[in-house]
Amino acid sequence: MSDQTPLDRAHAIMMKAPDSEEARLAYYALLADTEIHLLLEAEPEDDVIEPQFAELDEGTYVLGFDSPARLTKFAEGPAPYAAVSGRVLAEMLNDEGAGLALNLGVAESSIVLPVEAMSWMQSALGAVPKEKGGVLGALKSPDVPEVLLHTLDAKLVRAAGLAEVAYLCGQEDGSLLLAILGAGERAQAPLAKAASEALVFSGLEDLSLDVAFFNDAPALRSQLSRVGMRFEVPEPVQPATYEPQTPGSDPDKPPKLR
Repeated sequence: MSDQTPLDRAHAIMMKAPDSEEARLAYYALLADTEIHLLLEAEPEDDVIEPQFAELDEGTYVLGFDSPARLTKFAEGPAPYAAVSGRVLAEMLNDEGAGLALNLGVAESSIVLPVEAMSWMQSALGAVPKEKGGVLGALKSPDVPEVLLHTLDAKLVRAAGLAEVAYLCGQEDGSLLLAILGAGERAQAPLAKAASEALVFSGLEDLSLDVAFFNDAPALRSQLSRVGMRFEVPEPVQPATYEPQTPGSDPDKPPKLR
């Protein structure tokens, strides 16, 4: 279907393989980076929002949708909403003691995620990245499970404009090293966290992944490319027009629930 979203596809895969830990983790990894549109009781005031809560048999839930069109369909017309990332929403709902009713009644990906699921998601997203000093030791070709390659690639694709390129290499002690080139100082913390999350959502708890940052240089690229797997970081997409900031659009300043 032309209006199918990435979350629809991840949900379908998860439902077809209910016993697959990989499919479940992939769904939550995508949810964390998806913009969720929360149905509100009224228009936001400054950085304070008042979501509509639904009392279901399983508990209290906010109503969220992965597109404005689906929210409008559910509300049967235009309605106030705030857009927040899944990762911000997980923290908000964990603090509130509420779950997420996602795409309720408007898509095949309709799902009810209880507060326990949102608490687990927040905990998973709180994984502390391991940053290594920018010194290269002995490296070798990495032995990497395919699930990590897919998850790491997806994370770096969403990090558009934060770096030039990354190389995944093996280290002598059996751990992995993600060498990221051309990342500014402010971009390094979110990139390290993205790499850490990729490991968590791959389900590879026994694998160790270090992250190191280097200035981009042809000689260094050549050295890393001989043993490492290359990951492209896309160019940033420039907005065509100015859009005013709305509550939830800045992940460093999540909206407050009323």
